[in-house]
Amino acid sequence: MAGHSKWANIQHRKGRQDAVRSKLFSKLAKEITVAAKMGDPDPEKNPRLRMAVKEAKKVSVPKDVIDRAIKKSAAGEGDNYDEIRYEGYGPAGVAVIVEAMTDNRNRTASTVRSIFTKSGGNLAETGAVSFMFDRVGEVVYPVDAGDADALMDAAIEAGADDVESSEDGHIIYCNAASLNEVSNALEAALGESESTKLIWKPQTTTELNLVAAEKLMRLIETLEDDDDVQTVTANFEISDEVLAQL
Repeated sequence: MAGHSKWANIQHRKGRQDAVRSKLFSKLAKEITVAAKMGDPDPEKNPRLRMAVKEAKKVSVPKDVIDRAIKKSAAGEGDNYDEIRYEGYGPAGVAVIVEAMTDNRNRTASTVRSIFTKSGGNLAETGAVSFMFDRVGEVVYPVDAGDADALMDAAIEAGADDVESSEDGHIIYCNAASLNEVSNALEAALGESESTKLIWKPQTTTELNLVAAEKLMRLIETLEDDDDVQTVTANFEISDEVLAQL
């Protein structure tokens, strides 16, 4: 099981509490705000905003929340956020990338550093671990979207680079700059996807034993619980045996 694509599934299987759901709504609204401020407030003319709105709708963020975030940005209102990437090492030397949006750089840097330290890891300089990942587009389809051959044919036709099909579904990867075009082509062929976003895809992964896995999960959960943190990516693998114990 790879950290970049399956950790969200673990969380989903555990079930989300109301507090977690509210925090997720807040983070998605923040992404919509930033995307709308950086480009056209019309999602059809702004690929980043279109993807942000799509992700928000997938988890049932209310339409009025989405519309309000876009309107505030278009009017030059709302908070201004800086996008920052933090890089570091977690338990067992696992590489971790943290993407944040903040209105206070000092606060966020201090919080992220403290979380790494308390979890047995350490924060490093920007660029220290990101070279171990590829920045790519990821489009996810459910298993009933078609068989592996059908998905591969659609992906090739859409201009994607790779497909991973399993009993859990299909993950299609493409060049980061082409994500909007590839996503549109895939939806024309296969219907709406479950998820469309930019990710950090590990080039290699580290397999963890139970102790290291427990420590890393605590680090990731604590980071994701922070209001300023948008995404957390790590290059780890967990065997089915260790996962069962978790």
